[in-house]
Amino acid sequence: MSPTSISPDVVGLFETPGGTDRRSDRRYPIVLRLQYKLIRDGRVERLGSGTTVNISSRGVLFDANDRLPTRSAIELALHWPVLLQGSCGLKLVMRGRVVRANNKAIAMIAEFREFRTTGRPALEEPTKVAL
Repeated sequence: MSPTSISPDVVGLFETPGGTDRRSDRRYPIVLRLQYKLIRDGRVERLGSGTTVNISSRGVLFDANDRLPTRSAIELALHWPVLLQGSCGLKLVMRGRVVRANNKAIAMIAEFREFRTTGRPALEEPTKVAL
């Protein structure tokens, strides 16, 4: 899915009735694969996957196959497109709450964000350390 193929109802999810955007943070139309965990009482209630529609420092709008309940605690793991030092995969982990849902589009506000490594690519030889 490319940013130009996003339906108008998804794009309008964050717009106010007058059509003006009041968000203070800029949103970037980046399409990344993601996995999510819906969390309830400290336990994972549901797992799923999707793709981002846009992202900012405070939240993410993403498409998923499930409709998620508003105010649910959620954790997203976004597959970051850049390798750390050219060899180590990264994911951006964001935790927060679902604030809006429209068809398959879900908006979440992030209360926590951090990059985590996913390990070295499988084709690369591990570095040997002489003792």
